[in-house]
Amino acid sequence: MQTAIVTGAARGIGLATTRALLELGWRVAMIDRDAPALRAAAAELDPVRAIICDVSIPEQVSAMVTETAQHFGRIDALVNNAAVGEFGLMHETDFTLWREIMATNLDGVFLTSQAVAPYLKESGGAIVNIASISGLRASTLRVAYGTSKAAVIHLTRQQAAELGHWGVRANCVAPGPVDTKMALAVHTPEIRAAYHEAIPLNRYGLEAEIAEAIVFLCSDKASYITGQVIAVDGGFDATGVGLPALRDSLSAD
Repeated sequence: MQTAIVTGAARGIGLATTRALLELGWRVAMIDRDAPALRAAAAELDPVRAIICDVSIPEQVSAMVTETAQHFGRIDALVNNAAVGEFGLMHETDFTLWREIMATNLDGVFLTSQAVAPYLKESGGAIVNIASISGLRASTLRVAYGTSKAAVIHLTRQQAAELGHWGVRANCVAPGPVDTKMALAVHTPEIRAAYHEAIPLNRYGLEAEIAEAIVFLCSDKASYITGQVIAVDGGFDATGVGLPALRDSLSAD
């Protein structure tokens, strides 16, 4: 039976991915630093192993990976989903906030991937890193968050180049606006309306839709896909700087 590690698994995309993997018969090590939320989420699921871990702390990452391997006996996939989202203008982003974002969003991906790599070499497994549309295109208020996600995209390519020799695949999912608690907290109704105007599918994505792409990349169905970035974004990145006024002209046809 295949085993996956999913970080940031207590809620949102991480929890949706855990559920999707379980439906396909996988076992999942659910990782999060929010102990109460993780325990509550894991209590409803099986077979899972809930492990409290801050992915930005090397010692905790090492212990988490060892516990996972000892409990399940193998590791076939790693989903690096844990992230923090703090937004602000460049001149308002102090170095403490910058480092907090980089520590989780980038360092955490590096540390966890490095620790899991030996087990993935044995299983010929896969890494799926969760970036963001903000890592593909710049936007206001995202100097730290967007930069961290852009770095994750390049790190994914480095992983694909270095680990492919052992049959290990590394890919990246870049979600567009998704109906998560994080998005609800930072996106005002006006922002949501503007996103709807800019997205060809005219809506936010669902956590389960992002999870489906992640699970595909973890699976043998993606056996010849590595080093790729898949934007699961309703077409947001594809339209570039398309203007709502031009979109409105379609309704006149």
